[in-house]
Amino acid sequence: MELAEALHNNRYKIVDRWIEYTLSTYESSNFFKQEKDPFSNPIGGVVRSSLKALFPLLTQSDSSEQIKEQLSHLMHLRSVQQFTPSQAVAPINAVKHITREILAKDKENAPLVNELYDFEFAVDLAVLAAFDLYMECREKIYRVRIDEIRSGSNILTDSACPSKALSDIQELRVESK
Repeated sequence: MELAEALHNNRYKIVDRWIEYTLSTYESSNFFKQEKDPFSNPIGGVVRSSLKALFPLLTQSDSSEQIKEQLSHLMHLRSVQQFTPSQAVAPINAVKHITREILAKDKENAPLVNELYDFEFAVDLAVLAAFDLYMECREKIYRVRIDEIRSGSNILTDSACPSKALSDIQELRVESK
């Protein structure tokens, strides 16, 4: 059996384990794993759709732009959450180990594990691209934050509602009388 055929035949097992691993990095991972509806569970939906689309691209050569597109969805999501850069991109790297493990378990596919070099190299490049995308997203967040501070709109977004603040002031005046 050829490596491409083995990857194709085992793609559902690999992707399902990859999705499960990625969703386990979240604090509410049970909900994200169990709820399959992308409207009820948008985080799980983005993870599932991105990784399902990403795996076949990693097995093909010359698909770097498509890989970046799929990674973009995932990194936009993970960049606004409480992940460090290494935690944000680590699940991308996990597919190498998952693939190696699944192929090694099957006696027919076990010899193909030694041929995973090109696939693993594609994953390494995807990890680097994911890191770049993550950092771009974080830079945008910080630029927006700086613009809010410069414009003074942070007073509206970081403090209590102005009308609530006014009612609190009026209550204090009434109580002090």
